[in-house]
Amino acid sequence: MARNARQVLGRPRLFFGLVSDLPFSLHPGPAVQLASALDRERKIDRAFEALGPVAARDVVVIGGGPGEIARLTAAGARLTNVGGLLGDDARALPNESVDTIVSAWSGFRGVAAAELAAADRLLRPEGRLLVVHDYGRDDVSQLRGALPEYGAWSRRNGPFMTNGFRVRVLHCFWTFDTLPDARAFLGEVFGADGVAFGDAMRRPRLSYNVAIYHRTRGGATTADADDDAADRAADGVAPGTGIDAS
Repeated sequence: MARNARQVLGRPRLFFGLVSDLPFSLHPGPAVQLASALDRERKIDRAFEALGPVAARDVVVIGGGPGEIARLTAAGARLTNVGGLLGDDARALPNESVDTIVSAWSGFRGVAAAELAAADRLLRPEGRLLVVHDYGRDDVSQLRGALPEYGAWSRRNGPFMTNGFRVRVLHCFWTFDTLPDARAFLGEVFGADGVAFGDAMRRPRLSYNVAIYHRTRGGATTADADDDAADRAADGVAPGTGIDAS
């Protein structure tokens, strides 16, 4: 099956852009539907707090969309939104002025040394960098096709792990109100592949695994290991997995 449908009814419907509220860019109607369906359990938000934290902290969000900004603000973050760590808006921020940097799908497409250096300049000692990407091995990846997120990025010798990041994998979902809603969305966005997938569905949700790559300023690892074990124990996660199994 051709997994990466880009056109439906002769006009483009799906664009893999660098966005923040969603893992890829969509036209307004489907974007609203996916925003409502994605991670209704709010596992990603809880992981930000566990791995950051973000509440009552100075937080920089990279390319934040309105939904992400609203959720982080509601969580108590003192928020600054920048277009990218190498842009003028980020360069204007003082050294060691930030507790946590959040990049949800919109940045760190792989890891560039200049981006890491910019993050380390902004972060206070023990400051945290949190980078969200799709992880794959789920229903959604069957529709999106071959992406580096699903392979090289998550490997131990990949760009994140070799630059001082650890990974927390969250088992999330796209949950729609009804099965017809799910089928209509998949058909509109993914074309014939989405229709075929929707026809085989028996409940209105798709499994969706998300990786949060997290790193302490400078790539320190010892404290990270201790903190990550404590986070997993608090979340009821099996020791040594780094995976949210809830």
